[in-house]
Amino acid sequence: MIYDLIVLGGGPAGYLAAERAGHAGMSVLLVEKRSVGGVCLNEGCIPTKTLLYSAKLYDGAVNGGKYGVSAPEANIDHAKVVARKDKVVKLLVSGVKNTLKSQNVTLVEGEGTVAGKTEAGYLVNAAGETHTGKRLLLAMGSVPAMPPIKGLAEAVQTGFAITSREALERKELPQTLCVIGGGVIGLELASYFNSVGVKVTVIEMLDHIAGENDRELVALLQKGYEKKGISFALSARVTEIAQNGVRYEKDGAECFLEAGAVLLSIGRKANAQGMGLETIGVTMERGAVVTDEHMLTNVENVYAAGDINGKSMLAHTAYREAEVAVNHMLGKADSMRYNAIPAVLYTNPELASVGETEASALEKGYDVACVTIPMRFSGRYLAENEGGDGVFKLVADKKRGVLLGAQALCNYSSEFIVAAGIFVELQTPIEKIKEIVFPHPTVSEIIREAIFQL
Repeated sequence: MIYDLIVLGGGPAGYLAAERAGHAGMSVLLVEKRSVGGVCLNEGCIPTKTLLYSAKLYDGAVNGGKYGVSAPEANIDHAKVVARKDKVVKLLVSGVKNTLKSQNVTLVEGEGTVAGKTEAGYLVNAAGETHTGKRLLLAMGSVPAMPPIKGLAEAVQTGFAITSREALERKELPQTLCVIGGGVIGLELASYFNSVGVKVTVIEMLDHIAGENDRELVALLQKGYEKKGISFALSARVTEIAQNGVRYEKDGAECFLEAGAVLLSIGRKANAQGMGLETIGVTMERGAVVTDEHMLTNVENVYAAGDINGKSMLAHTAYREAEVAVNHMLGKADSMRYNAIPAVLYTNPELASVGETEASALEKGYDVACVTIPMRFSGRYLAENEGGDGVFKLVADKKRGVLLGAQALCNYSSEFIVAAGIFVELQTPIEKIKEIVFPHPTVSEIIREAIFQL
């Protein structure tokens, strides 16, 4: 059989593209090496949020006294938390498989590689067979970056050093944990393990945590982490992973941190090596597949979506890229835009952002106007966050009178940041935003409070 589309990779980009293409009447083959749902569903977005929700419930019980609620015998059972995580993942994976089946998508579970092209189409080897497709969508996702640190390979083999995958599977907690990398993955897991009683230290090469997020909010986030007991070694470079800890350099001095386990979370890289892409001449750049605004590669009828193209390693970006790719296959006018993609750090509190930060807007030459206000301006926030010090920030273009971006440090920010993102995406005039009615009392009203101060 010659398929209209073969999708390599069953993560967010792959399975959604397969569903959309199947729904449109295309014959689709989806090849997934590990488990449908990819990193996001099996060892990333969903599992971490399941753990973090349990941690938030526990934090609420322990600190309930300031709300008039007493739970003196509150405890958290990490093994049960992991078991619930497994149940949630199993249910969602089953749901994705059922949806694929309902759209007549053929699923092959096994590693797939590109094997060249014939007059009939592109060849893909998977599960001991060769399949042919008129089109290809490359959606193989990403893998953890493994830096050349002395002793790392040995530590991984012994299980002393783990990635997020193993961290989400372990049912026993270490007494101490060294997290290498202060990005999203490292901070979310650091937040969880800190909540359940593990002594956590984060080592980060940069002089700040949380990557490209607004520095003002990041500083507040770090201060909050430190109050909860997380330690940070910033501007520090790990030089060796020993049998019982980590050696690193900071301020010209060599330091040693003893740890019960090491979590490697310095980022991810496109999973493009060894996939046979060279057999059809796909152009690569810095290890990622190069795509245009339609998610097309340099090869006719070959697309790439999700982490494999290295543009924005977020599941929701992958969803949208998949839709753009399939729409282009179907002849529908569509293109990918990256200026208003929300990003969220799901710690307690959450840090959400969309569009430009003040720093990035200034760097790009905008005539910038900013406003930063306390989340206490929201009655709902104040009612539910005793002693909370969250903030909300808007970044605007004074010349055009539109929003460029927004950042929020508070719980619920993951749910309302999309509203600011819509305004950024649609370039809604600030004067028109002032006319929009927000429900009261909600945390999202902070947008309205801030917009009137621009």
